[in-house]
Amino acid sequence: MNLFDLEGRVAIVTGGSAGIGLSMGRGLVKAGAHVAIWARDAQKNAIATRELEALGGKGEVLALECDVASEEAIAVAMEATLTRFGRVDAAFANAGRSGEGTRIPDMTREGWDAVIAVNARGPALVYKYASRHMIERAEAGDPGGKLIATSSAQSIMGVNKSSDYAASKAAVNGLTRGAAFELARYRINANALLFGYYETDLTASADPRFGEWIARRIPLRRFGDHAGLEGLAVFFASSHSDYITGQCLPVDGGISIS
Repeated sequence: MNLFDLEGRVAIVTGGSAGIGLSMGRGLVKAGAHVAIWARDAQKNAIATRELEALGGKGEVLALECDVASEEAIAVAMEATLTRFGRVDAAFANAGRSGEGTRIPDMTREGWDAVIAVNARGPALVYKYASRHMIERAEAGDPGGKLIATSSAQSIMGVNKSSDYAASKAAVNGLTRGAAFELARYRINANALLFGYYETDLTASADPRFGEWIARRIPLRRFGDHAGLEGLAVFFASSHSDYITGQCLPVDGGISIS
């Protein structure tokens, strides 16, 4: 008996061509779901598609070029996903970018706006278009849906030279709680996953000293493992998480309590 069979279900993963998003996609594909990757880089999308298809899942993989800072791009990607699969059951608002790495006295309006556009407005717009579809289904007698946002442990911690990033992820937490309350009548769940330190393209570009500092603070004394993200994504896309909503769950090896 497979408790986590997602055959016939459709999941969107923004930023799904690499890092945390790609790891989530692996789990979803293995569980039988159709997966739509929304990400900016066409070459990375193609590579990710080949990798996911090679896993031999029952679902199909669709890769679409999409910059979540653009509402028009999100609307186009949503329409293309629905045209291909006919429905969306789970939307992982995962795409994100790093902060500017500046102190508060040195921040610029342009840098702040660029971080907020991707990390906070992007998930809000993904929620907007995914929930519209899910509400339409609910009103037609097919309720249910999952909204899962990638947040960060930094949203509940203080980290030097990262106030813009932390603020953008704190906004995601508030968005998620509000969405959970508002959309519960349609059996739409919304949750945020507050990730700690995982090795990704974003962390690779960070100052190595930051990674060393983080490693010393993690109670489990290791970075997050991408294999574990596969099961996490499947759980939150499945019916087994139906009674979990409005939660901002740290997935951080304990760093947020250290």
